[in-house]
Amino acid sequence: MDKTIGLYIHIPFCKKKCAYCDFFSGASDISEREQYVRELQSKIKLWGETANEKISSVYFGGGTPSVLGTEPLCELLNSIKREFCLSENAEITLEVNPESGRSLDFDKLKQTGFNRLSIGLQSSNPTELKALGRIHTAGDAALTVERARHAGFDNLSLDLMLAIPYQTKASLKESVEFCAKLGVTHISSYLLKIEEGTRFYSLKESFPFPDDDEQAELYLYAVGLLEQLGYRQYEVSNFAKPSFESRHNTLYWKCGEYIGIGPSAHSFYHGRRFFYPRDTKQFYLGKTVDDGAGGGEDEFIMLALRLKPGLIFSEYRQKFGKPLSPAAMQKIKLFAKAGLAVLTDESASLTPKGFLVSNAIIAEIVSARVGQ
Repeated sequence: MDKTIGLYIHIPFCKKKCAYCDFFSGASDISEREQYVRELQSKIKLWGETANEKISSVYFGGGTPSVLGTEPLCELLNSIKREFCLSENAEITLEVNPESGRSLDFDKLKQTGFNRLSIGLQSSNPTELKALGRIHTAGDAALTVERARHAGFDNLSLDLMLAIPYQTKASLKESVEFCAKLGVTHISSYLLKIEEGTRFYSLKESFPFPDDDEQAELYLYAVGLLEQLGYRQYEVSNFAKPSFESRHNTLYWKCGEYIGIGPSAHSFYHGRRFFYPRDTKQFYLGKTVDDGAGGGEDEFIMLALRLKPGLIFSEYRQKFGKPLSPAAMQKIKLFAKAGLAVLTDESASLTPKGFLVSNAIIAEIVSARVGQ
């Protein structure tokens, strides 16, 4: 089978910066957006001349890509189709803010080739949305889903955030059930991270953020509820109806290669990791920063253990020509005894409780492998 890769397009614009957001994004005027689209098209052309692999997935992320509007988004996708060779059944995802979803022409987006939408709901609760600094309502999200479905989109994802200020089990249940009632096929459910440089970081001592125990309780509750409603967990923070897992994000977790275009966008291509700096001018100049070789043993273990199926031993042996070290296997056995992992002859995977402390678990397994 011919090798395929992913393509990520970063749109660094939004109407208002959310209190928790650490992504490279900000406000813009129409001339900035028009210039950015032109520069993206130029970079798409350059990369299309370099890469001859088929593209199996395209992901427009941000920021808020939908801020660009229908015509520029379609222009960009047409540029990609012109410059790259897309697989016949390529997954093409657009991130949409529920508020800007009101003004998009979903019929035209679908006709141009977009076939998956990721809609940033975060919560259906007005108090929680206000605390997050979101500018939309739950009603906006419902209307966006309805309009998209009417245009023929059947692959729809909603984002939910866990452990946000004022959230309770009852309000989380309402948000999860709100998503399920809309009939979306995928739900991303992320624990809030307080990142340095965000407004939440400056409020972390005075705002009612859930503590570690409350975060764990909300996460485990969400996992159980989503499973009950037919959304199978396939990654730490991602749940889907059967066959609706995000193919683009799964490519990342499976150590697949991809090209990222835009300021702050990362790539893993021809065995190397590199990225554009978080600076629009540097992006326009085409400056990239080398980030070393990718796809090594430690990275493979780390990414595999984010997935529900976990680390498949036969895949590891096939890729690296040897089994996982006895020292690393011993660590996994200890985590399995503690209820944080599941170990079989074929694989090692983390339980939902293990996912909560996955960084520490993975660090110990990798350290044991290196120090064997």
